[in-house]
Amino acid sequence: MASNVILRTVELIVLLNIIAAVITVFREKRDISSIWAWLLVLIFFPVVGFMIYFILGRKLSNKHIFNLQAQEAMGIDRIAEHQAALLSANDGRSEAEAFIRLFLKNDEAIFTQANAVKIFDDGYEKFTALLFDIANAKHHINVEYFTIYDDEIGNQIINALTQSAARGVRVRVIYDMWGSHGRHKRLFKPLKDAGGQVEAFLMPWWQPFTFRINNRMHRKLVIIDGNIGYVGGFNIGDQYVGKFKKFGYWRDTHLRIAGDAVLAMQSRFFLDWNATTRKAKIDFADEYFPSPVVQGNVAMQIVSSGPDSEVKQIYQGYLQLFARAKESITIQTPYFIPKQAMLELLQLAAMAGVKVRLMIPNRPDHVFVYRATQYFARELMLAGGEVYTYEGGFLHAKVVVVDGKFASVGTANMDIRSFDLNFEVNAFMYDQTIAQDLEAQFENDLKQAKRVTEATYAAQSHWLTFKQMFSRLLAPIL
Repeated sequence: MASNVILRTVELIVLLNIIAAVITVFREKRDISSIWAWLLVLIFFPVVGFMIYFILGRKLSNKHIFNLQAQEAMGIDRIAEHQAALLSANDGRSEAEAFIRLFLKNDEAIFTQANAVKIFDDGYEKFTALLFDIANAKHHINVEYFTIYDDEIGNQIINALTQSAARGVRVRVIYDMWGSHGRHKRLFKPLKDAGGQVEAFLMPWWQPFTFRINNRMHRKLVIIDGNIGYVGGFNIGDQYVGKFKKFGYWRDTHLRIAGDAVLAMQSRFFLDWNATTRKAKIDFADEYFPSPVVQGNVAMQIVSSGPDSEVKQIYQGYLQLFARAKESITIQTPYFIPKQAMLELLQLAAMAGVKVRLMIPNRPDHVFVYRATQYFARELMLAGGEVYTYEGGFLHAKVVVVDGKFASVGTANMDIRSFDLNFEVNAFMYDQTIAQDLEAQFENDLKQAKRVTEATYAAQSHWLTFKQMFSRLLAPIL
């Protein structure tokens, strides 16, 4: 009798757990693969699965989404007329026209051509240049980073911003609460005392921390005086200059841009700022959108994406790049967890004779993510792609180059989290010199890389193979 009661109780708990899992997963709109992955976690890991969902599965509230969608882009009209002339001049003959039209439609990303670009692949060089530009700012500095750590480099940057604010420069900082490990009141206090403004992205000031990992502000932007902009993979902290033994040398890619594209970066920052702040919203002002003082010739679009839009702008851009490749596709990414459509495009390209090369780290910073990366890298390799692991430290660059003509550098990883869940920003560039410079960086990195072969996987343990296959099942929620 007692055993029957226990059995019925267990059956009831299992049934209630299944019902709760179904309600939890279907209460928000999700990709079908994500639905199955979360059902797997919630049903097979009762209680613990719901704790994982509480941290990894929850999305932004409708209020936050509305705040973002309600913001009006400003300053873009300053280069819209020039853009129309450029498109008219191309008259459908430009190889880049398909990309230009796509981003205009899915993100209203203004096409710009008067840009000078410097590429950084070393943290010290990037921070040295950034500190110099901060020290020479005259009117304003707008900063937006996923991670600002309270360490030596973090304090260097904040001290430089504080000094600029003290001499009358308008300084604004947006940081992500999770990426920066909580609210660093001590770190930001001198900047605030000097007149700078600091906001945690879409997070009330009274909420010191959040256990929602999804929908993070993963962008890294700096705009100085409306004519200098930084975008790329480096966050702010000591590990990004190789001071963490766990990661060793930090290999990343970042851009310093001067020209028309900075106005698009400025507009993106103001959208995020006005959606985040409660009392310090910004209205359009001429001084924030000046005529560029540097005239280069790099054509580009600044493309942003995030969960505030049903359209996956950066993901679509990657698909367009891969679909149009005729000779080569070169990818550097710390996380390679592509959606099925992207994986098949890359596999088809490799099988059709396109030289597809992928470089990933040789070590994990997130174990399940890295095991899934290894699984999908093998799938690409089996189709004829070349896969390399970077052995010179930790590879964090987010770079795509196609046919030595088109390139993308930004904050978006090659994974579902960047495509669907986080707020990202990339520079898509249509310039042969820049593309070839990035390919040259890849060639240089090959000197410190190992090629992954089928023998590499055959030599690994059965347990490691199982972890890779299991992590692949969780790919939609990693």
